Amino acid sequence: MDLIQLGHGSGGRMMHQLISDYFVPAFQLDSLNDAAVIGQKVRGRIAVTTDSYVISPLFFPGGDIGMLSICGTVNDLAVSGASPLCLTAGFIIEEGFPLADLRRILDSMSAQARDAGVKVVAGDTKVVDRGKGDGVFINTTGFGVVADGLDLSPQKIRPGDKVIVSGSIGNHGMAVMAERSGIRFEPPILSDARPLHGLAETILAASGEVRAMRDPTRGGLATTLKEFADASGYSIVIDEETVIVRPGVRGACELLGLDPLYVANEGVLVAFVPAGDAGRVVDAMRSTAAGAEAVVIGEVKEEPRRTVLLKTGLGGIRIVDMLSGGQLPRIC
Repeated sequence: MDLIQLGHGSGGRMMHQLISDYFVPAFQLDSLNDAAVIGQKVRGRIAVTTDSYVISPLFFPGGDIGMLSICGTVNDLAVSGASPLCLTAGFIIEEGFPLADLRRILDSMSAQARDAGVKVVAGDTKVVDRGKGDGVFINTTGFGVVADGLDLSPQKIRPGDKVIVSGSIGNHGMAVMAERSGIRFEPPILSDARPLHGLAETILAASGEVRAMRDPTRGGLATTLKEFADASGYSIVIDEETVIVRPGVRGACELLGLDPLYVANEGVLVAFVPAGDAGRVVDAMRSTAAGAEAVVIGEVKEEPRRTVLLKTGLGGIRIVDMLSGGQLPRIC
């Protein structure tokens, strides 16, 4: 089996061969200069985001670390109101990592980048000693353009605004957790990882008054809503019966003692819009594959300040807060 060796990160012939055989064709790199020069002229403001991916396992039902690294960064740009422009990718690879797995990851990244309409324009590769890197870690930095006049922020949320979720929650976290634990479900739980820039553009086109958007990744929907409540100073009240949790995900959460509200998502976004625009926005979202299950789950209230309240199916009220730690580490 062909494996990564320390020489692949040495700066010599082995490293250049690795780059030319694997990275150049995967990302169709135009040059190997120290910096990529982007020829595209843009109108608007530049948005920049960076994220590191350390997920375990590297391959899981519905995706892999490569797919995740592209989708996650594209989505961070999208929910900020930016049109994705290009990405960089950095790799820390452990000695002994199979080259076949590296190619599989690169092919996945390449396919996702094409689907998202973005190009990986620059990168870096380092190799660490066996036992020091857990296979491969990936860092991606994304650049996008925010149109002049568009400013999405939790501080723009107002009482009466509706809270919209684009689909069912908990799929990514439970797909990874099931694979990690060796648990099999029928039908299998698949990660929902996918690029959301098209859905975000649909939302912005349907309402000229979108307040804010966010993709509820680590910490899940509950943590995202609490962050918005804290930042806006208002209360967010959601109805448990409107939050979509697929039966397999709900069953897996019950089996493992987890709350789906706190489970990570990678293909879902939350949007806050004025009440008068909510119906139009939901209809527009449902016309897309990524937003086919879009639903209003709640609204913003004046009081109690900086609090998220959940109306339970039994008619009670539950306070939703952040967890002191994470339910599922190494989830992205």
